[in-house]
Formats: sequence, structure tokens, C-alpha cells
Amino acid sequence: MSKIHAPRIDRRTLLRGTGAAMALPALLAMQPKRAHADAANAAQPKRLGLFYFGTGMNMRELEPVDEGRDYTLSPTLKTVAAHKQDFTVLSGTYLEHGGGHQGDYTFSTGVKAKDGSSIQNAVSMDQIAAEQLGRQTRFPSLQMCIQRGTGFGGNLRTLAWNRDGVPLASENDPHVLFNKLFKVDGPSEKQLRQQGFRQRRSILDLVLDDAKRMQRVVGSQDGVKLDEYFSSVREVEKQLQRDIDWSTKPKPQVATDSMSDFSESYQINQPAGQFVYEKYAKMMYDLIALAYETDSTRVISYVVRQESSGGTFPEFGVSKGFHELTHHGNDPKNLAELAQVDRIYLSHWNYFLDRLKSFTQPDGSSLLDHTVLGFSSGMGIGHSKDRLPSCLFGGKAAGIAHQGHLRLPDQTPLSRLWHTMLDRVGVDPGPQFQDSTGVINELIA
Repeated sequence: MSKIHAPRIDRRTLLRGTGAAMALPALLAMQPKRAHADAANAAQPKRLGLFYFGTGMNMRELEPVDEGRDYTLSPTLKTVAAHKQDFTVLSGTYLEHGGGHQGDYTFSTGVKAKDGSSIQNAVSMDQIAAEQLGRQTRFPSLQMCIQRGTGFGGNLRTLAWNRDGVPLASENDPHVLFNKLFKVDGPSEKQLRQQGFRQRRSILDLVLDDAKRMQRVVGSQDGVKLDEYFSSVREVEKQLQRDIDWSTKPKPQVATDSMSDFSESYQINQPAGQFVYEKYAKMMYDLIALAYETDSTRVISYVVRQESSGGTFPEFGVSKGFHELTHHGNDPKNLAELAQVDRIYLSHWNYFLDRLKSFTQPDGSSLLDHTVLGFSSGMGIGHSKDRLPSCLFGGKAAGIAHQGHLRLPDQTPLSRLWHTMLDRVGVDPGPQFQDSTGVINELIA
């Protein structure tokens, strides 16, 4: 049967059986007939991902020696050789308040957030995206890390900061994340959830009543602080209402036959000898791909490797922690092991790209084509503010024109990469975005 004469299916059609109803996925037959002539024009959601590899990389093995689309893959980039046409390596990126071990605080916000014991941050690029892309998804954004929480005051476990400069906590357990995204609640769980909604509403009401009484007796400076507080409470109220609205909508059903087993908790604090990082990395990347594919969220940030701490595992076969290796002293063994670790992490990234390409979209392209992914670090080799390991992946259907190896002018703000990513997924960051001087024009198709 030709596409022109294919039967028309209403998008609201449900599959019914055993008393349950489940919405059909987006099918070409649900599109207007005129769309069949050019499926490539069908509107597809655009996704964004921000990834942090703490304490930099061995740039001597990562950075290519030549430039342009036909550049020679560096020893480390050979790990992702199969995807050479789907990414751009950017030399010359610079993080003004990075270097040392402060880069995790400024990485996604561009401001000098940590000054001694004082911490004052701004909104992060992913949360700017979440404000606009997250309106139609169950989760405006997801935060992930190998450790749970924020890490506030120490090595960060999150890249996400709201408008008030408050860090948003990350989740580290693939089992918890899978249940959050896809587990269908039973009657008792639904009852507990509704009870939780009522309790949160009661607490918010009490907090607001107390704050309003206080507002009548404090001075003008404290009044400003209270206004900021009211703004935060309103954000909590909005999120509560979102949770209530989405609680009545069915979660997507997913097939994980070729993926990881998410039925049990699996995290770094497993009993000794039971944690294998490769397994963990694939679980986390599988979840990101599923979250994007089911349109559960369009914005994800992930601290793949924390700044300064950890970073290597027994199965990596190296002699030191990652931070120790970065203090290489030009010792050939340290540099070789540093590059070895980089390649292990990129082998997991290669798995992630394969997974994204395995999901075909209604227009015939891949999920990777509709997803703009950026990774870098808060420092370059030698704990510097420049020569950062910055790369941009995917997004061809979002208007990314990959350049192979693109050498930018020295000290190009890293925020220009974030600016470009936001632009390509249709997010307006406002008249001035961080210290960016504009998008990177070479990357715009």
C-alpha cells in the first residue's frame, strides 16, 4: 500500500485491552496526508544534554593535530571513530573562572560562583533550556551524577542551578531513575502520593503565612530577601502543580530487552567488589536515551566524573586516582594512564552514541540527529582555564553543521558553545547570555 493511500489514524487513538488504555506512539499514519510527501518536515522535539568530565583530560592525546572536516583522529578520539561525522572538536575554549578546582561551580553558569567560603551562583544553561523546553514534558529536566545530591560546598554533583542560584540535586541510582521515569504505581502507591501532595500543599501554606506575617515587621533590606524567598516558594508551588497534573497521566511503557537490568539498586556504594563502572555507565546512558526517546524530558545534565575526587576504578588497570594522574609531572607512565582512562570513558560515550542512533524517528532520522550534546570540563591539562576538552555531538536535524576539528580564537568563552546549543534547540537565552559574544557561526547550518 502506498503512503498516499495509507489509512488515516487519529492521534488520540488508544490501544485498549484488559481494562487498560495506552496511547499509541507517534506514527506516520497520524500525520496529515500532505506530511507523507515529505516526512522530513515533520516537527520533532529537540533535546539538549550537558555533560561534565571533572579534572579535565589528557589534551596531548585528545586534541587533533590538524583541522577541518577531514582532520586526523587523535589517539583518544579514535575511540569514537564510528561517529566522526556526528561531532565537532572545539579547540580554544576558555572558562574565565575555571581552572584549579573551581570549574564545576562556573561550568554551566559562567559566573565566579565560589569565592573562598562564599558561594553565589546564577542560573545554569540547562535550566534556561528547561524553562522553555520542559513545558510539555513530565520532567522539565533531569540531573544525574555518580553520587547523589548537590555536593554543595565541596566537589559538585550537579550542573543545574535555578534562577535563585540554588543547586538542584542529582540522582545516582539507575534503579531509582528508571522507576521515576517508567514505573506504574499501584493503588497503595497512588494513595501515598496523593497524601504526599496534600502534605506538601499544607506545608507551603504554613510557610507562606509565616513569611507574610514577618514581611509586615521587617526592614527594607530584609524585605528584599523575603521577596526572593517568595519567588522560590512560587517555584515550588508551580512544581507541585506540575506533579499533580502529571500524576494522572500514564507513564510510557518501554522495552529494555537489549538494555540493562534496572530491577535492583546499582550504585557506587555497592559492597566491595560488586560495582563495575562499565555496567553502571551503560545503565545511565541507556536511561538518558530512553528518557529522550519517550519525551519524558528534553533536558539532561550529567556529572559523569566529579571534580578532583575519584574518577578511576579497579577494572581500569591504572595505578592512581584520576586527580593524581593529572599531576603527571610529564612522567610518561602518568600521561599514558591518564589517556587510558580518557579512552575508557569515551568507550562508554561511544556506547551512548550507538544507543541514540538505534532509535529511528518518524522522519527517518535518528534520535541523535534531534539531540544536541555538549561535553567539556572545568579545566584543561595542567589545571588551566583554557585548552578545555570541549566537543559537540549530534543535532544535525536541529541545524548543527559539524566541522570536524574547529580551532576557535584563543580564549573563546565556553559559553559560546552553550549559546550555540541553546540556539539550535530553539531556546532564547535573552539579550545577554553569560560571557558569550554570540553563537559559533561555523556550527550553524
